[in-house]
Amino acid sequence: MKKLALHWQILLGMALGVVFALVMTNFEWGADFIEDWIKPFGTIFINALKLIAIPLILAALIKGITDLKDISSLSKMGLRTILTYVVTTVIAVSIGLMVVSIVQPGNSINEDTRTELVDAYGGDAAMKKEASDKQKDAGPLQALIDLVPDNIFQSASSNGNMLQVIFFAVFFGIGLILIPEEKSKTVKDFFDGVNEVILKMVDLIMLAAPYGVFALLAALVVEAPSPDLFAALAMYALSVVGGLLMMIGIYLLAVWLFTKRSPLSFLNGIAPAQLLAFSTSSSAATLPVTMERTIEHLGVEEEVASFVLPIGATINMDGTSLYQAVAAVFIAQAFGIDLSFGTQMGIIATATLASIGSAAVPGAGMVMLVGVLAYAGIPEAGLALIFAVDRPLDMCRTVVNVTGDATVSMLVAKSQNKLGEAKVKEWDDNYKK
Repeated sequence: MKKLALHWQILLGMALGVVFALVMTNFEWGADFIEDWIKPFGTIFINALKLIAIPLILAALIKGITDLKDISSLSKMGLRTILTYVVTTVIAVSIGLMVVSIVQPGNSINEDTRTELVDAYGGDAAMKKEASDKQKDAGPLQALIDLVPDNIFQSASSNGNMLQVIFFAVFFGIGLILIPEEKSKTVKDFFDGVNEVILKMVDLIMLAAPYGVFALLAALVVEAPSPDLFAALAMYALSVVGGLLMMIGIYLLAVWLFTKRSPLSFLNGIAPAQLLAFSTSSSAATLPVTMERTIEHLGVEEEVASFVLPIGATINMDGTSLYQAVAAVFIAQAFGIDLSFGTQMGIIATATLASIGSAAVPGAGMVMLVGVLAYAGIPEAGLALIFAVDRPLDMCRTVVNVTGDATVSMLVAKSQNKLGEAKVKEWDDNYKK
C-alpha cells in the first residue's frame, strides 16, 4: 500500500485529534486523560520546533550570505538582486500586517474563549505585557541598541533574542566573505555541514508532525471547545490566502510595468513550477524546474537565472514572511495582546531578516515563526492554534516564494539587458494562438 504524503498525514492527524477529543469529552475522565497523556506530546513537538529555531537561523543565514561569494565579480547584478528581494519581502510582510489588521480574525474569539486560551497557553502573558510596557517607555534608539548583542552566547540562549542572533549571523557572514577564500573555506564548510544537519533535524521533526498535530488539536478542543475558535482559525487561513493572492498580483503588476510582459503569459510560463511548488512545499526542490521555465519560457538569459534563482531559493521567502506577519498578529489577537506600532515595525524587520535564513524545505517557516513571536512578546504556545492548517498554507506560500523568484529574475534581467525579447515575443505569439 502506498504511503500517504506528509501533508495528508497531517490533515488526517488534525481531523482525528478533533474527533478523538469530542468523543473523550463525553466521559467524565476524558479531559483529564487528554491533559495528562495526550497534550504532553504536543508540547514536546512545539519544544522541538523551538529547540532548533536559533541553530537553524544561525547556520542557514551564514550559509546564505557566504553563498553570495560571486557578488564581488557580479556586484551590480548582486546588489540589484538582493535589494529587489528585500523590497519584495518588506512589501509581503506589510501586506500581511495590513490584511490581518483589517480582517482581525483573532478578535472574533469571545472573551470566555480568550480567557480559556490565556489560562491554558498564556501563563507568561502578564510577564510579556510588562516587558512590552517597558519597551514603550524606552528611548527612540533603544531598538537599535537592543539589536547589537554584548554576548552572542547569552543572546543565543533565548529565542526572544532572535534579532541579535540574526545581526551576529549577518556580521559573521560578511566577515567570511571578506577574508581570503583559503582561510574561510574550513569555516564555510563547517556551517554548510551544520546547515545540512539542522535541515535533516527539521525533516525528522516533521515526521512527527501528524502525531504532534493530533495531540495539539485534541488538547485545544478540550481546553477551548468554543466553535468561534475554529471560525477564527478559518478566517486566519483565508487572511493568509488572501494576502498571498495580493502578493501574486504585485508580481504580475511589476512584470507588466517593468518588462512589458503579459501577466497571463508570465503565469502560463511559470505554472509548472508553481504546481510543483504547491505539491512539494519546497523552493529548493522546485529550483530546477523554476530555472528551466524561467530560461526557456520567460526569456531570462541563463547567466542571470543561474545567479538570481539559487539566491532566491535561499533568501527570498515572500510567502513565508507574509504568513509569519499574519500568524503573529492573529495569535496576539487571540490572546488579547495589543501590538504597538513599534512592535509591528519590529515584526516587519524580524520577518524580513529571518526570511534570509529560512530553509527552502517544508516546515521551516513554522520554526522561523518562533523567533517572530518571541520578539513581539507573543506566547509561543500560540503555535498550537495555527499548526493544524499550517501544511496546506505552506503549500500556498511556497507557490508565492517561487513566483517571487521568477519575477525578480525577470526584473534583474531587464535591468541588465539580458531579457530575451525575441524569445519572449515568440512565446507570447504562440500563447495567443
